[in-house]
Amino acid sequence: MPNDPLSLGRASWPSWAEFLRQHHLEGLAVWVIEAVGPLAILGAQALYLGGPLIRPVLSDAELSALAGMLEDQDELRNFTAFLREKGSL
Repeated sequence: MPNDPLSLGRASWPSWAEFLRQHHLEGLAVWVIEAVGPLAILGAQALYLGGPLIRPVLSDAELSALAGMLEDQDELRNFTAFLREKGSL
């Protein structure tokens, strides 16, 4: 298991992409990520604050990885490229 949040986040991308694909949300996810741009950091803060409510769905490590990705514009761009590359967009 990767130790740093960036590696953990990227290791989670396939499962996140599969979840989005299963629920037909990958296009919406890409659109939202691109539309909110720099405001994604507010989403990260909401994840940190809402952690106790989200923990039944995401582990602490996944929650931290997702919030970390929202704080990093380059990682958001890389994740949207990953979603597109996986064939559904």
